Amino acid sequence: MEQLYRKHKEPKSGELAVEAHGLIKTFGDNRAVDGVNLNVRAGTIYGVLGPNGAGKTTTIRMLATLLRPDAGSARIFGHDVTKESQIVRQLIGVTGQYASVDESLSATENLIIFSRLLGLGRAEARRKAEELLEEFGLSEAAKRPLKHFSGGMRRRLDLAASLIAQPPLIFLDEPTTGLDPRTRSQMWDTIRRLVDTGSTVLLTTQYLEEADQLADRIAVIDYGRVVAEGTADELKMSIGTSSLHLTVKHQQDMERARLAIEQVLKVQVNVSAEAGKLTAPMADADLVTDLLIQLRSAGIALSEMSVQKPTLDEVFLTITGHNVKEETSRTSHESNKTEVTSA
Repeated sequence: MEQLYRKHKEPKSGELAVEAHGLIKTFGDNRAVDGVNLNVRAGTIYGVLGPNGAGKTTTIRMLATLLRPDAGSARIFGHDVTKESQIVRQLIGVTGQYASVDESLSATENLIIFSRLLGLGRAEARRKAEELLEEFGLSEAAKRPLKHFSGGMRRRLDLAASLIAQPPLIFLDEPTTGLDPRTRSQMWDTIRRLVDTGSTVLLTTQYLEEADQLADRIAVIDYGRVVAEGTADELKMSIGTSSLHLTVKHQQDMERARLAIEQVLKVQVNVSAEAGKLTAPMADADLVTDLLIQLRSAGIALSEMSVQKPTLDEVFLTITGHNVKEETSRTSHESNKTEVTSA
């Protein structure tokens, strides 16, 4: 294992850490992954963005040899995930919802056990455990049994455990879910450090800001398919240079306002779940004046209007027709059933 780690510790320029072509996985009548293609360059952070139930976790499990694809192929640093699964497992680390830990033992004891299993000496294992607990703000709780840890503390310990033996490729499956903003920011710094010290990170997330802040490239996945891929800037530019945000004062004017925007801007309008809010891509800011004149002529009153540069939220909204958060809420129950089945 150590030789494999050294082989990929310094990624070659242009080397692919992950190559996936046409991955398919079906559970009963549900095609959870429907022809996913991914190319992840070594030494980068690659984000897979999408709501619950989109197929993110199932894709990760296939790449990590935990699930066998029904069709398609995947390679990790050139090694086939199906035919060379033992080699692949030595090249990856997987962080899911929680680490496999002993609830009755303390955080320190768990990390020492992990370290010893990975071949570290007794003194080195204790030093590594203390170092990681300090980095993740868990030093004060180091002697506390894990059964008394909060969800956020468990999430931090999970990532800490994955860093004991830093593999060339690390899968982080929604690693910051349930964390407060301060701890999430600390986790982002740690993820960046992983790449700075030689690892490649494939990160799944439903947090738009997280993908924007961390990922060198992003795949937007929805209903088991990659619907867009590129850098954050490329994805934003793909839907126009800016977007128009309107809040209609009277709810009964929503439909007329939507029709007016589509007529003047010649684009499709997205209606938010929040009352009175309309969003539309806009390439020509000069058309705002024409739109305001038409809205005034129609007697449609506005309470707020702004022109903003695109965000990843608008990218997802434009490409898929729904918002990540709205879709996450809508599909959470169904996706929970899917993920349990796929395990």
